[in-house]
Amino acid sequence: MFRFIVRRLLQLIPTLFGLSLLLFIWVRRLPGGPEDAILGERATPEMRAAIRRSMGLDEPILVQYGRFVQRLLRLDLGTSSSTKRPVVEEFLERFPGTVELTITALVIAIGVGIPLGYLAARRRGQLLDHLSVGGSLVGICVPIFFLAYVLKAIFSENLGWFPSSGRQDPTIEATRITNFFVLDGLMTREWDAAMDALWHLVLPGLALASIPLAIIVRITRASVLEVLNEDFVRTAEAKGLTERTVRGRHVLRNSLLPVVTSIGLLTGGLLSGAVLTETVFAFTGIGAFIYEAIGQRDYPVLLGFIMIISVVYVLVNLLVDLSYSLIDPRVRVR
Repeated sequence: MFRFIVRRLLQLIPTLFGLSLLLFIWVRRLPGGPEDAILGERATPEMRAAIRRSMGLDEPILVQYGRFVQRLLRLDLGTSSSTKRPVVEEFLERFPGTVELTITALVIAIGVGIPLGYLAARRRGQLLDHLSVGGSLVGICVPIFFLAYVLKAIFSENLGWFPSSGRQDPTIEATRITNFFVLDGLMTREWDAAMDALWHLVLPGLALASIPLAIIVRITRASVLEVLNEDFVRTAEAKGLTERTVRGRHVLRNSLLPVVTSIGLLTGGLLSGAVLTETVFAFTGIGAFIYEAIGQRDYPVLLGFIMIISVVYVLVNLLVDLSYSLIDPRVRVR
């Protein structure tokens, strides 16, 4: 197990190196530049040249990339050209919000998707099966930003059940410890702050969970149907084991391997793909900030944020690989 972890961590080095090169080239190929976003269209060529010189953008591209790699090795992601603050501080301030939103979406997707997919497989061809399959197709096809606007219009603006924007009511005087608003409220026993922060997560969490929920339902249903036809399930039933034992120990456990794989991939996707949801709900996470950074050509923010998200994505998938041996005893990590 230890050798497997070390080997996978060493494999991160060429992966992240190649990613950093592609990311650096992509950012530099964006139309316009930070000088245009800072100075506007009426800036003189002299002013633009001065900005590029101060940011080191007038140097050869290989020199710029070399300095970028050196800063990465020192964990120095530079300073945002729009906020004039270190990129690490900006990330640490906003990342907890995206993590809270991602966890909320995963809890909804997993808590509903796995039971629904299992029940749909057990009742194949019945009404619940048809409804779950049809609903999953709708969930995959409906764009997240459209669903977010619909949820916001119905449950926030019309019914007034949930807040329409932000992470917490600004009138609440909450103590900040970790920048995880729900966790901070629980740690400080400020129950009103914790509940308000949790209430702000409901609508964006539902919108963000729509596609993962649909995928988990379909994968769980297909996996359970496959396992139900295996010989060991029929053998367990023939031995007279209770239905609960057969479902839990033989069917559901052996069906979870592809589901866990999809959950790991979806987790990384949620962390990096919350841009639209955070923008619609004015949720102060990394997604909304990346959206602003693209418009302002904030190179340090784009490079730093996307690199950190990439590392998190790879580490999440490493945890998924390690979980295989716990879920399925046939899998052995060597």
